[in-house]
Amino acid sequence: MKLQHPFIQLPVCYDALALAAEIAQLRESEWLPHPQGFPGNSALPLIAVNGDANEDGVEGPMRPTPLLERLPHLHVLLGSLGAVLGRTRLMRLSGNAEVKPHIDQGYYWAERMRVHVPIVTTPTVRFHCGGADINMAAGECWIFDTWRLHRVHNDATVARIHLVVDTIGGDGLWELIGRGRPHGAVIEGWTPKRISADAEVATELEFESLNLPKVMTPWELRSHIGFLFTESLPHRDLPALQQSALRFLRRWQAQWTAHGDADSARPRYQPILDEFVADVRRLGRGIALRNEVSLADAMQAMVTKAALSGGRFAPTLAKRSARSGAATHMGRDEEFDRPVFIVSSPRSGSTLLFETLARARNAFTVGGESHGLIETIDGLHPSRRDHDSNRLDADAATVEVAATLRARFAAALRDRGGVPPARFPVRLLEKTPKNSLRVPFLARVFPEAHFIYLYRDPRETLASMIEAWESGTFRTYPDLPGWSGPPWSLLLTPGWRDLVGKPLHEIVAAQWEATARILLGDLEALPKERWTAVRYATLLEQPQAEISRLCAAVDFEWDHLLDAQLPLSRYTVSKPDPQKWRRHADVLGPAISRISITAARAEKAAALERMRER
Repeated sequence: MKLQHPFIQLPVCYDALALAAEIAQLRESEWLPHPQGFPGNSALPLIAVNGDANEDGVEGPMRPTPLLERLPHLHVLLGSLGAVLGRTRLMRLSGNAEVKPHIDQGYYWAERMRVHVPIVTTPTVRFHCGGADINMAAGECWIFDTWRLHRVHNDATVARIHLVVDTIGGDGLWELIGRGRPHGAVIEGWTPKRISADAEVATELEFESLNLPKVMTPWELRSHIGFLFTESLPHRDLPALQQSALRFLRRWQAQWTAHGDADSARPRYQPILDEFVADVRRLGRGIALRNEVSLADAMQAMVTKAALSGGRFAPTLAKRSARSGAATHMGRDEEFDRPVFIVSSPRSGSTLLFETLARARNAFTVGGESHGLIETIDGLHPSRRDHDSNRLDADAATVEVAATLRARFAAALRDRGGVPPARFPVRLLEKTPKNSLRVPFLARVFPEAHFIYLYRDPRETLASMIEAWESGTFRTYPDLPGWSGPPWSLLLTPGWRDLVGKPLHEIVAAQWEATARILLGDLEALPKERWTAVRYATLLEQPQAEISRLCAAVDFEWDHLLDAQLPLSRYTVSKPDPQKWRRHADVLGPAISRISITAARAEKAAALERMRER
């Protein structure tokens, strides 16, 4: 929930020592890894969906877990808040650990607050929100603005433990907030009321039972959409999206007055929602909010994903794996059936392969490359990672990140005719050059992922990379801090800072070598049945045979007869020619000799595929 101030202290405080002693009686095995996978973070669920401590979701009846019955002092604390209680946990942050910067932008957070009561802490633990940072002292009670970027850092050697209560509010809590003290404010005579651990609490605890609508009312839709527009920064596409939203709201309200949230009316609502989702995706991706979130992402998380949810977020109906965030049943992914990712060194012809395979009958794609879907997730853009590179390993695939990325893909998918999936699971086909540095990340997010490795003669590839850099149309990070060469183009590889001042042919050679070396290492670490190789030259020479072979390998349904020559891809700079590299032979010769070890390894990986088939 957006607040007027980053932090507000409530006028109550608690016996932290008594609470800490109560918590100390719990077994270490009862603490669970943090649901977002942050290193050094763990949680102990007190109120969860259906009272299940292993269910970390926020959709469904919230009930006390068996652990809360063993913690009477915490029960008193919760009762004193006077609130309807949602998901509630003890959150532990080990010494020298952090909760990484993030913003809570989902539907659940639009109207809910997060109450913090520190139980075990030290003065050096810092909670940052927006431009403010504070130390929440043991026993104090705080709320903060979850709509702003926030993070926590514990630089002490001992763990920090907070009680964290998610709540829609209540008469008692709103009264406390009305008497609260904004961070930094000096209020004469303001002193929090101390509540003992054994105090009598007049009311029984109340818990959320309904927290997701079957069909969102037009009035709630209007509220959320209006809020997002007031948070939007000026952009040329904003007026058009506002007009689209007005049309969407009028059509939705007309259906609501006729049918309400009747299940039988869902087919009437769905095309209205689909049209608005398409406009949000088309117009909203470049619009930023004041908190630096993309308007398209926030609109999906807060509005369109919940507008027609049926009371739960579909299509994911199963519990999510604690490691990957994937919905599973009997070990299978219920959303993405063996998704296929094309990976290769840059300028190896992956767009041509992608555009051809996308014509398979059962393949669904996002229509192009997924840079925006991935890099706008908090923490995944290189700027959030000290501009190190586009490399993402498995540790980056936290439960929260995985769930967000999977939801984005699910919402954007269309078949070869532009039609969204009618049901799940689906067969996803994806191609983004930067994903060649993200194989472990993708394998964690999509447990059934299969990778197609596309090999192209390094000489041809390097020549095409030089063309791409010189064309100026492939600039990915034109303002890369610390880079003094031509505007950075193509993917950002580890060790790029060592290339400052180098000539272009050395830059692209190092870029190719780093990508190929990392990619091959990642593929070799997978079970051999998880990846398939194809040679670019063979694809051009025998397109029908190669595409048929690949479709058989990944179980795509192919029903086309290809011409003897494939059309040029959308990103072609000049017509492919096996001898084109000779235009740069004077500089490429020495460069190729420096990458010979990795080049031989890449050639061997491509040849291995043929050996497997025999």
